[in-house]
Amino acid sequence: MRKWIWLMLLVVMAVAVVGSRGSTFFEQRPSPAIVESIPVETPQPQPESKEVDSAPQVSTNKLLTHIQKLNFQRYTTTERSLTRTYITTELTKLGWKPKLEKFSEGVNIFAERVGTNKAAKAILVGAHYDTVALSPGADDNASGVAVVLEVARLLGSRPMPRTLQLAFFDKEEAGLLGSQAFVSKTARLQNLSGAIIMDMVGYACYTTECQKYPAGLPVTPISDKGDFLAVVGDTEHLPLLSAFQNSQMLPSTALNKQKSMPSVLTLPIPFKGLLTPDTLRSDHAPFWYQGVGAVLVTDTANLRTPHYHQPSDVPATIERSFFTGAAQIVVNATTALLEKNEVLETQPPS
Repeated sequence: MRKWIWLMLLVVMAVAVVGSRGSTFFEQRPSPAIVESIPVETPQPQPESKEVDSAPQVSTNKLLTHIQKLNFQRYTTTERSLTRTYITTELTKLGWKPKLEKFSEGVNIFAERVGTNKAAKAILVGAHYDTVALSPGADDNASGVAVVLEVARLLGSRPMPRTLQLAFFDKEEAGLLGSQAFVSKTARLQNLSGAIIMDMVGYACYTTECQKYPAGLPVTPISDKGDFLAVVGDTEHLPLLSAFQNSQMLPSTALNKQKSMPSVLTLPIPFKGLLTPDTLRSDHAPFWYQGVGAVLVTDTANLRTPHYHQPSDVPATIERSFFTGAAQIVVNATTALLEKNEVLETQPPS
């Protein structure tokens, strides 16, 4: 994720819709060798959160295994190629048929599972897989890649009306180049209802004032802890944001009585971010430019984690409880969007 100043973003927090309550680092190695086994430590215990139900349940072990396997810098051509091999191999094991889509600066990965209703459009779930130099990027953005792979595992063989698309973007850190190349194929956007983009979803902190906010804003911070998941969306597609609010309002069942999820803060951004340019610094922005509804799901990056773009962004700093809950929220919201054929554009008041 490119650096979030977030000053202008928080100005619009006054109109933000707050969801219901409930919402790494080893020495950098010189080669991109995949680390097979790394103990993942929880920085601090997750406070008690709201329990919810969602039919497909995420696996903490599978999520963390992906991060462990991707514990290397993904910056050079060779490293990014190795990353693509891992992603495409995992997708193939799950029955998907991934395609490599080359552009001038890199290579995106795309896969699709066609829905049961030909008239229903698609929902895309995506994340970037590259890192900055010298950082193994456990949170930025192996965490996002891991959640997309978990969506692929849980929903790939599940018949649903809408088509499910997966995208893994290259060269986000170089200026959103992969997602820009992806949306340049305008024909594919005609069948796309909305996109869910993850960029850093694995870090949480539970001490007072560990979550930072820019000073001098006429708003009261929602928390003095970094224990919430932020979902940033455009005001022209508010039903996408609603799907994340509603993902925590499902009834509990015996299947998931042990599962908890963080609080969700939804931030509706007007005018495609024109007045808040710092909300445009990840792969959701090119979709906004093309008029496609998209949300960014994030742990707020450098406003929370001290490991942002550092060699210390390794698997041991991923907070497993928060990460698992964030992944479950994404799966719940994606499932709800795929199972319904509702219009995702904001409707005028009746």
